[in-house]
Amino acid sequence: MSFLSLQGKTFCVEKVNLASLAQKFKTPLYVYSKASLIDQYLNLKSSFSRRPPLICYALKANSNFSLCRVFKEMGAGAEVVSGGELRQALRVGVSPSKILFSGVGKTRDEICFGIKRKILAFNVESFEELKALEKIAAQMRLRASVSVRINFPIKAKTHPHTVTSGDLSKFGVNEKEALLMYEWARNSKWLKIMGLHCHLGSQVFSSKPYLQAAHLAKNFIRQLAMRKISLSFVDMGGGFGVGDEKIDFSGIAGAYLKAFKEWPALGLILEPGRFLVAESGILLTRIVHVKAGGKRKFLIVDAGMNDFLRPALYGARHPLVLIERKSRKEEIFDVAGPVCESADFFARDLSLSAPKPGELLGVLNAGAYGFSMSSQYNFRPRAAEVLVQGKTARLIRRRETFADLIRSEA
Repeated sequence: MSFLSLQGKTFCVEKVNLASLAQKFKTPLYVYSKASLIDQYLNLKSSFSRRPPLICYALKANSNFSLCRVFKEMGAGAEVVSGGELRQALRVGVSPSKILFSGVGKTRDEICFGIKRKILAFNVESFEELKALEKIAAQMRLRASVSVRINFPIKAKTHPHTVTSGDLSKFGVNEKEALLMYEWARNSKWLKIMGLHCHLGSQVFSSKPYLQAAHLAKNFIRQLAMRKISLSFVDMGGGFGVGDEKIDFSGIAGAYLKAFKEWPALGLILEPGRFLVAESGILLTRIVHVKAGGKRKFLIVDAGMNDFLRPALYGARHPLVLIERKSRKEEIFDVAGPVCESADFFARDLSLSAPKPGELLGVLNAGAYGFSMSSQYNFRPRAAEVLVQGKTARLIRRRETFADLIRSEA
């Protein structure tokens, strides 16, 4: 995490002391680096410079207005999976012509709103959805732009909960059904065929599945061409892994260049989410108790699984660091939150220099699926968020209060 550095004995994000942020804004606290967001975006864009893609940021990773605004200002579009995300993308200022709407269960209201706004395309995930979309468009007497999500038979090595391809997935359709959907859509005056969409899953580190997907997409586009069906774009999804292991973007970019060279006017779209924001974020949490329990030692912290669900939901392992370095003997701890669930752990068997109550821990790589998956479980207000740029830090979401928790109750 290049934006994180040890200055003296305290970690800083860019040039801002993390301990001072925790003191000012309290904990749990999400802190993001703007420089990291920009670097990730530019690095991805430059990797595909020989066939420049439209990068549609996947809002589900982190939909905070200020973070989305960073990507919009660099020219990014948006990939959304709900009406709320669609409205947020528009609020940020993303052009409707750069917005893709994915998801298996779009409601009538969401579809109507997307059609009215003339978004780039609905990524359609079933024949049933395509027919429902056409019916709504006909009733509105407005054309709806569509892209069919194809579930290619590719197994991406990742966590079972983040696999989106294969026979057991709820996402997309197989190639045979997709062909029928394209032919059906071609004959409707209320549908406009725009593209082909595929997405393999999340936290994929191997380039092999992407190379396979490019080959299969090329063959499928040829089948469409034989049927006199042309596309404006091919959307290869996202899912690029984040961590110490680095994915081979040069190989993927080369494969895309080769696969789609027959169609020089065919646009390329990528949908990164986690890849752009994960490494930008740190979750700050303060140690409440150091508990010696039988054969284990526990650090009880003030952040819980309601604040950061990934370890409990996916068994995800995130690096943790003491924000202020101390010269003490290393000991082994399990780091647990206050939520009344046995799954509420951030780490097991973590070696730290004997932390004490009141000291700060930082959960790294927490910029994606952190706040966006947080909840008010156990009637706990959600955390605040801060964006750092150089020497300045700006509150981009205030901490919730008890009044926020009860505001919607009747």
